Amino acid sequence: MLNALTIDVEEYFHPAEVQASGDLDRWVLYPSRMDEQIRMVLDLLDRHQTNATFFILGWVAEKRPHIVRRILHAGHEIACHSFAHNLVYNLSPQEFRRDTRQAIRAIEDACGVTPRAYRAPSYSITERSLWALETLVECGFTHDSSIYPISHDRYGIPGFGRHSQLLQTPSGPIREIPIATVELSSKQVAPVGGGAYLRLLPYCYTAAGIRRINQEDRQPACVYFHPWEIDPEQPRIAKGLLPRLRTYTGLSAMQEKLERLLDEFSFSNLTAVYPFGAAEPVTLSRAIAG
Repeated sequence: MLNALTIDVEEYFHPAEVQASGDLDRWVLYPSRMDEQIRMVLDLLDRHQTNATFFILGWVAEKRPHIVRRILHAGHEIACHSFAHNLVYNLSPQEFRRDTRQAIRAIEDACGVTPRAYRAPSYSITERSLWALETLVECGFTHDSSIYPISHDRYGIPGFGRHSQLLQTPSGPIREIPIATVELSSKQVAPVGGGAYLRLLPYCYTAAGIRRINQEDRQPACVYFHPWEIDPEQPRIAKGLLPRLRTYTGLSAMQEKLERLLDEFSFSNLTAVYPFGAAEPVTLSRAIAG
C-alpha cells in the first residue's frame, strides 16, 4: 500500500520547544544549516525513488528561496507550513489569516507554485482553533494535515477520526489527513507517524504501527519528519530538560531509521495518496466523535 511521506521544512531554531527559549527577532542571527540538511533529505529520497510533500515555512521560502526551488526541481510537492511558525491557537483569526497569506506569497515568490496543502506548526489546530479550517478553504487550500488525534500537552484532538476525511466548513470542504496512529482501545490511540516518535522509540514500534494501519485498517499512513532531525551536529539551543530531550534525543540514529522505513514501505506525496475526491463531506462534530 502507498503511504504519504511529509517533511516539515524549518530551521533547527524554529521548533516550538526551541522558540520557547529564544527571541524570534533573532532568527536571522542564527547560522543556517538547511542547505546541507535538504541535500541529505533529497539524496535519501532519490536513493529510494520516493516522492514526498514538503511543508515549507514561509520564513524559509523568503530567506532561502533557492531551497524551495531545489525541492521543486527534484520533483516533490510543495505545501505550506505557516509563515512564522506560530501556534494557531495563540493567534486571532485575523492574525492567522495574515500569517497564512504571507506564507503563500513567500512560497509563490520563491518557486512559482501556489500551495494547496497546509500543516500548522506543532499540529496546533485543536478544538479551540477549528475555525482555522474555514480560513484555509478561503485561502484556496484543498488539504490540511494539522489535526493529531491524540492527547498531548501542546496539541491533539482526542477522539478525532484517525483516517482521512473530507470535512465540511462554512466556506466549503477540505480534506483532513491526520498523522498515523494505531488504536489501542476504543478510547486510546498511540502515535506512530514519525518525527519525535520515530527518533525516541525503537524502529520496530513505528514499522509495526504502519503495518497494522495498512493491513488491519486497510488505510495508508501519513508519516512526517523534519530536516533538522537528521543533523546530529546542529547547535543545542533548547533550554530545559524536557525540551532538550524532545528535540535532540535520537538524532544520530534518525538517518538509519528513515533508510529502513523507505526500504520497507512505499511512499508518495500527500495529494497523490489522498486525492481531494468527491466523497460526501462530514461535519466537524461528527469527525471529532470519531
